[in-house]
Amino acid sequence: MAIPVVYNLRSIRQRWQSALVAVLGIAGTTGVFVAMLSLAHGFKATMMASGSADNAMIMRAGADAELNGAVTLDTVRIIQDEPGVARDAQGPLVTAETVMIAPFPLVSTGTDANVQIRGVSPKALLIRPQLKITQGRFINSGLTELVVGRNVSGTYGGLSLGSEVKFGGAIWHVVGVFDAGGSAFDSEVWADANVLNQAFKRPENIFQSITAHLTSAGDFQKFKDAVTADPKLTVDVDREINYYNKQSQGMTGMITVLGGGVAFIMALGAIFGALNTMYSAVAERSREIATLRAVGFGAGSVVFSFTLEALLIALAGGLLGCIAVLPLNGYATSSLNLQTFSNLAFAFTITPFLMGLGIVFALLMGIIGGILPAVSAARLPVAPALRGM
Repeated sequence: MAIPVVYNLRSIRQRWQSALVAVLGIAGTTGVFVAMLSLAHGFKATMMASGSADNAMIMRAGADAELNGAVTLDTVRIIQDEPGVARDAQGPLVTAETVMIAPFPLVSTGTDANVQIRGVSPKALLIRPQLKITQGRFINSGLTELVVGRNVSGTYGGLSLGSEVKFGGAIWHVVGVFDAGGSAFDSEVWADANVLNQAFKRPENIFQSITAHLTSAGDFQKFKDAVTADPKLTVDVDREINYYNKQSQGMTGMITVLGGGVAFIMALGAIFGALNTMYSAVAERSREIATLRAVGFGAGSVVFSFTLEALLIALAGGLLGCIAVLPLNGYATSSLNLQTFSNLAFAFTITPFLMGLGIVFALLMGIIGGILPAVSAARLPVAPALRGM
């Protein structure tokens, strides 16, 4: 026979001060837990939005990031003729790209932050249709012109539309701003690949990566098999979306570990708060518990009832914590991308799944904080407690 839930609700109301302390402790811990998960999720979502299943990334064999890559123009020409590569009226949809880092002053602080500079070909926009020019125009080949991502324009000195900026031994003109749909490209500056190589005195016709647009996502394996079987090529091939997923793992892992550590420490405090609340409830209600046992409620019913009471407190704290962090959803921040060593803008992304994890985390704290007092309540001797009435 189970003890009615109304008994637990009445108990929480009568001891609302101590229950409120436990609720706030669990709420704070849950809020930090969800916030850190949403930070990692936002970073990963930004990186994943950069890739497409219809695009293949080709880099030097063994290179784990574009900065470490090196492919020649001859490799680009071979890739263009491989099966599965999409074409338009001007030829194969393949772009050979260079990647480098340059410091620019932040408008907000005046301190320098690394910005990733990407050298592209005229077909870069066709290969990445999610990218749209929102102000100005795209760069012209052979000129020292730049287009900047929407997170770059206005964030860094000298990189707003119409500005001139000097880096890499050349004076560059910002001729356009693009929106890359919330991807990592929004934090990049694009220039003509050949001009960028010349400005930084890099060898001609050497690039960091090749991106090929395929006729369909299903043609990837055919394309990869053809490339890897070609004895003239020593490259690795991956789907673009898989490449950016791998690039996100280091940062998301670090955020998750650090956030999990902070949440764990806070959880210990919240659990002790719940323990204190429930042990106090047991001490104050020893006669009530004895009466319940005397009228037929078993030890199991008492354990279940007190555990349920702890879970109700935890649920309230979990819901409060999730609601408290909701304003962070979509809040933009930035961090150093550990793979590229450049500044990457992204946003907190709170999803129903993450909120669900927060509730589960809160309930887990409730169980840990409630089970020992519940067992203690079930073990109270009935006769001495009744004699004291």
